[in-house]
Amino acid sequence: MVNFTIEQIRAIMDKKANIRNMSVIAHVDHGKSTLTDSLVSKAGIIASNRAGEARFTDTRKDEQERCITIKSTAISMYYELGERDLAFIKNSKDGAGFLINLIDSPGHVDFSSEVTAALRVTDGALVVVDCVSGVCVQTETVLRQAICERIKPVLMMNKMDRALLELQIEPEDLYQTFQRICENVNVIIATYGEEDGPMGPIQIDPPIGTVGFGSGLHGWAFTLKQFAEMYVAKFAAKGNTDMTADEHCKKVEDMMKKLWGDRFFDASTGKFLKSRTSADGKNLPRTFVALVLDPIFKVFNAIMEFNKEETAKLIVKLDIKLDNEDKEKEGKPLLKAVMRRWLPAGEALLQMITIHLPSPVVAQKYRCDLLYEGPGDDEAATAIKTCDPNGPLMMYISKMVPTTDKGRFYAFGRVFSGCVSTGLKVRIMGPNYIPGKKDDLYVKPIQRTILMMGRYTEAIEDVPCGNIVGLVGVDQYLVKTGTITTFEHAHNLKVMKFSVSPVVRVAVEAKNPADLPKLVEGLKRLSKSDPMVQCIIEESGEHIIAGAGELHLEICLKDLEEDHACIPIKKSDPVVSYRETVSVGSTVMCLAKSPNKHNRLFMMARPLEEGLAEDIDKGDFTQRQEAKARARQLVEKFDWDVGEARKIWCFGPDGTGPNMLVDVTKGVQYLNEIKDSVVAGFQWAVKEGVLCEENMRAVRFDVHDVTLHTDAIHRGGGQIIPTARRAMYASALTAEPRIMEPIYLVEIQCPDSAIGGIYGVLTRRRGHVFEEYSVAGTPMHVSKAYLPVMESFGFTADLRSSTGGQAFPQCVFDHWQILPGNPMDATSKPGIVVTDTRKRKGLKEGVPALDNYLDKIKQAVFSSCLDEDFTVDTLPRREPSG
Repeated sequence: MVNFTIEQIRAIMDKKANIRNMSVIAHVDHGKSTLTDSLVSKAGIIASNRAGEARFTDTRKDEQERCITIKSTAISMYYELGERDLAFIKNSKDGAGFLINLIDSPGHVDFSSEVTAALRVTDGALVVVDCVSGVCVQTETVLRQAICERIKPVLMMNKMDRALLELQIEPEDLYQTFQRICENVNVIIATYGEEDGPMGPIQIDPPIGTVGFGSGLHGWAFTLKQFAEMYVAKFAAKGNTDMTADEHCKKVEDMMKKLWGDRFFDASTGKFLKSRTSADGKNLPRTFVALVLDPIFKVFNAIMEFNKEETAKLIVKLDIKLDNEDKEKEGKPLLKAVMRRWLPAGEALLQMITIHLPSPVVAQKYRCDLLYEGPGDDEAATAIKTCDPNGPLMMYISKMVPTTDKGRFYAFGRVFSGCVSTGLKVRIMGPNYIPGKKDDLYVKPIQRTILMMGRYTEAIEDVPCGNIVGLVGVDQYLVKTGTITTFEHAHNLKVMKFSVSPVVRVAVEAKNPADLPKLVEGLKRLSKSDPMVQCIIEESGEHIIAGAGELHLEICLKDLEEDHACIPIKKSDPVVSYRETVSVGSTVMCLAKSPNKHNRLFMMARPLEEGLAEDIDKGDFTQRQEAKARARQLVEKFDWDVGEARKIWCFGPDGTGPNMLVDVTKGVQYLNEIKDSVVAGFQWAVKEGVLCEENMRAVRFDVHDVTLHTDAIHRGGGQIIPTARRAMYASALTAEPRIMEPIYLVEIQCPDSAIGGIYGVLTRRRGHVFEEYSVAGTPMHVSKAYLPVMESFGFTADLRSSTGGQAFPQCVFDHWQILPGNPMDATSKPGIVVTDTRKRKGLKEGVPALDNYLDKIKQAVFSSCLDEDFTVDTLPRREPSG
């Protein structure tokens, strides 16, 4: 029975100090959805005996069938904290009732864009780690994303039942496993977090209560707080029982510190010691082992060995009330019932979430400068920082959720300031909106506001800041994400940065040509429904869908066929996106003349310094950054010339990509008048490279000299843009062009006996292992390898057949790498890639010759270009005649 009403939830929405917005994040198969069931059952939304099996947040049919989460699902719950527990909350609070907006996110790397969308609208994260497998590759990826978005983590060690029943790990070894996982998580937090940052300390630590242990499947969990309270109550029974809430809190916190780390318990004296040996020379057990794990091991052993007498004693001793149905059970069903009653998971986790995760009031103060693009002191920024319900509305839409009504979507997002209500007239700003302009801006009323409750939605009149909400009627004006505001001078909330790239593509067409309009409409809807998928129409008329991996594409194509287009579809084999780059500096100065022959551009290309392209991708260098700060970084980190570092014209493609256009000219007339045209030519050139019209990457184009006509009418965009593009193509062709391919980082878990099969499969597919280790206390072995994405199709099936189904791979896009060989040689591997790509895109056969782009200068000058002492200043400079 649901133990709250929508009216109760609406009342708490105004108490912003009592709201907790949190995501559940983890590696695939570590038990997020199963664990979320315990939280949902605590709120009375599902029956407690179905928790762990219902997978309530897996709302799609294919999620239930495949047993993996594909789309993130939001749910709002009401939770009341006990009077004594309220004393543990150090920040401000407003009563005992709390509203927890929880988002269960997918663990599979192909859907990590869903994780990014979930993290943007939350302030805290429950990181789930399988205590048998430990911290895996995707755990690190999602944790890194969370910390980059300034989201506070708490940790849950899941699947303890496996450690006790299957692996039968000794208590001391289990403690060491927990200790190691905590250290691994803290290393990741320290690596990506800000030292002394605005969030304060965010490392997780069991004695503080930010680490939970338990089993989501069996529905039991605890933090050290639960056991500390048991022992404080036990010791208090002998002495003072009338403690105030604050005294109780202090005593419990002291006890929690004693229950972890190198503290040992002497049962004969009842004392906690710092040394392992007692006064009479006995070896003492660790307090965590003696006081926490030992009671759990005793319950497990008594029930699983069918020792009814011992079991009955323990049930009485632990004061566990079983109903008649549970009393009849034995073995594992009885174990589940006993542990669920003794250490209910929902209670332990919801306490940890409400006590340790920040409210919007706290979180928005330090998240605002990461979220808001505008000045930090304007009306919108001030309202976000203070989470002001009376300020202007500022809301970020992070994704579109399909509705039962075909082709329509709920816009799902977070209200950061103000209040959103049904019928409110708002400004809907897409990601390309620029303040002061009219592009990508709509002023429309909101049709309805709704509350997302897993598979259901509930109508709600209005939603104040700090809450998560769905909007009806906005989907017509936004594609994937956007900002909604009532403030006329508001800037956008920043676009999300994804940790994966859509590097795998398929071409689709309708089986029946008459269905083409339905296909086009279906592709538009598909593009809305997924934060990462890209739907592109090539010049050849091909419809391309680009996704993060094989599974992502499979799900997208299934959705397209069954939900969005509802027509039979033909699809091509998957292909991979490549990037074009250069490997050396241009060997000659490249000249391009404008179509009217009155303007000349002299340019050269060279590769960017190693690591700079990755820094641009991460957002360390951006167009909007202050020029001086950017120049200082480039000079210090990459040893750039300070003059050149200050004269970066732009990044590209799309103004943010990892290529640069730099002005290295000296004293050129009219240069600023053609800057916009050269930039437009640059954006065009790096969007469609010269080899096979793929994006360029890690290329720096230098403008060395420009000769321009004195009359402005002869140097307009029509003359300069194509000329700049030709000059850049010529520069790229003279700088030994290369093809870059995407590389996956593969983490493979398998037993020691199956390692041989892994190497065989990787070697056949141009992969190589770079790290291996055994998981302590288990027969499992983990190998990390790099594998080209183009070789990854069918990799999982191949690996399983070679290892007898014992190896489990997880592929994450990691980096771009130059494909060895010369793309100009049609027989080489990159040459074949270029030929195939050009054929697929309907381009002319073969890479265009350099003569198509490089214009000739007088022979004397051209020979001096090849001279070692050549500098751009040796070029003859004359104004062309009218």
